[in-house]
Amino acid sequence: MNENENILIIDDELQIRRLLEITLTASGYNVVHSSNGKEGLIDAATYHPSLILLDLGLPDTDGMNVLKKLREWYNKPIIILSVRNSEEDIIKALDNGANDYLTKPFRSGELLARMRAAIRAGEDKNDIPVLDFGNLNIDTVNHIVKKNKEILKLTSTEFSLLNLLARNQGRVLTHQFILKEVWGYGYIEQTQYLRVFVAQLRKKIEDNPSKPSLLITESGIGYRFGE
Repeated sequence: MNENENILIIDDELQIRRLLEITLTASGYNVVHSSNGKEGLIDAATYHPSLILLDLGLPDTDGMNVLKKLREWYNKPIIILSVRNSEEDIIKALDNGANDYLTKPFRSGELLARMRAAIRAGEDKNDIPVLDFGNLNIDTVNHIVKKNKEILKLTSTEFSLLNLLARNQGRVLTHQFILKEVWGYGYIEQTQYLRVFVAQLRKKIEDNPSKPSLLITESGIGYRFGE
């Protein structure tokens, strides 16, 4: 159960809010909902939710503006739920701080799974010296990665890439964000460069590189680290 998890829904569609409330309450979450951006910002500050579900098509302002305002102070997960399904909108939302993006209509089971992943990702991993993912262990202090207790030989760039993705477990990171964080601004258009390094990493950390379970591709958008 999730008795201590408050979830804020910011969506102007009453039916969507009711459906989400039924689904989330049945899964043990406490639910607060807002019908517009202004209310949503107030409720976020009032109830300190563990996660926010945000629609982009709000009646008083564009949801992207709400996302930007939330990210000025709110550091917990935000998942976008929207009918907008263009690659441009998805990338813009992720680059502006969204943790994930689901297009309406969505499946309840998938939403709940993504929420759990986002909440795990929202836990601050920056102070954790060793990240454990089953048979994969990442020592962030000594830059040592082990699989099945055996040390893997990673280049410094491969380690930086893996470390970035693992610390953001469950969060979709865009190509541009990853390239900027690992290689710098001069490489933000080098998506093929990134694919090469992801392929190299998969060969080293995945049980089956052709069917990855850790380094997940979000087609046309970026990558997500998931167990």
